[in-house]
Amino acid sequence: MKFTNLPMLCVSLVLCSGSVFSSDESLAIETEVETEILAEGLNHPWSVTFISADEMLVTELSGDLRRVSNGRLNPRPIMGVPEVLFAGQGGLSEVLVDPNFADNSLIYLSFSAPDTDKPKLNQLNVIQARLEGNVLVDHKTLFQSDPPRRTAAHYGARLAFLADGTLLVTSGDGFNYREQAQALDNHFGKIVRINTDGSIPEDNPFTNRPNALPEIWSYGHRNLQGLVIADDGTVYEHEHGPQGGDELNLVLPGKNYGWPAITYGVDYSGAMISPFTEHPDMEQPLKYWDPSIAPSGMILYRGDMFPHWQGNLFISALVPGDVRRLKMQDKQVVEEETLFTEFGRIRNIVSAPDGSLILVTDGEDGKLIRVSAKK
Repeated sequence: MKFTNLPMLCVSLVLCSGSVFSSDESLAIETEVETEILAEGLNHPWSVTFISADEMLVTELSGDLRRVSNGRLNPRPIMGVPEVLFAGQGGLSEVLVDPNFADNSLIYLSFSAPDTDKPKLNQLNVIQARLEGNVLVDHKTLFQSDPPRRTAAHYGARLAFLADGTLLVTSGDGFNYREQAQALDNHFGKIVRINTDGSIPEDNPFTNRPNALPEIWSYGHRNLQGLVIADDGTVYEHEHGPQGGDELNLVLPGKNYGWPAITYGVDYSGAMISPFTEHPDMEQPLKYWDPSIAPSGMILYRGDMFPHWQGNLFISALVPGDVRRLKMQDKQVVEEETLFTEFGRIRNIVSAPDGSLILVTDGEDGKLIRVSAKK
């Protein structure tokens, strides 16, 4: 375990090219920050969640769940984690604590795993388990994507709780199954909503529609990598476009978000996917990026350490590697700022209980970097 103080960063407003926002010099508040490495040598870290003020859980895509306590990485992974398919973009993805974790010690994991009946195929899985010391016990499977896929890509795998205690799960289009994102009889390119016992809420939008899976909450998505619930219940989601066309969406139940019938991107070969960027029955993104930034994680900042950032969305990005701060007003993006460009690919960003930010860098030697206000 190493602690390293990195050079102090002075961050000022940088408007991203390709997007037009109203200019206001008063918005360019200079922010001085200090950074330190909390942990390094992590194997493809993906998700972080706090289980107390000074203790967090970290998933490694390769299959381990790690604990960081008082700024120290426990060298022993948590036992009892299911075996995962670590291939392509698959592996152990999200870790999320139950809203009543202090009383029930429950956590939720999303991961890719071989289909039990057809081992050459795989599925996105979501389980609930209880953290007992350094072991996960009482596993319960809540969701398995259907149908199984051959590819190890575009899982989505983000989890978030709505205020009513139901759980949202993002399920990507599987890369080779993009047309299925427009059909309601499968989980490709969907957000699903379930109860924490795995049952389906009766008020889901497609519960009574023939030939539709009742757990589907929204559809027409690609590879959904960010999911945030605002205090007023607004659901923000971001997803990778193909070549260009990464999107930030405001998600409403029952709505169609267009992929692949409408898109602001093209295929990786340069071929056109669709000639259309809008359709009257499909939702428009709040914002899109062209060229792509490969958005990864996302938070809505509610902390006290950086009061002028409260209510802003922070999106970590893999290409070329930075964080995008989006100032929101009336559920619209009114300002964009590029931060933390010196750390390379950033897989995730979370807010600590003290209001500091935790950046998760990508790759075989992943790091957790704490960003604090300069003292």
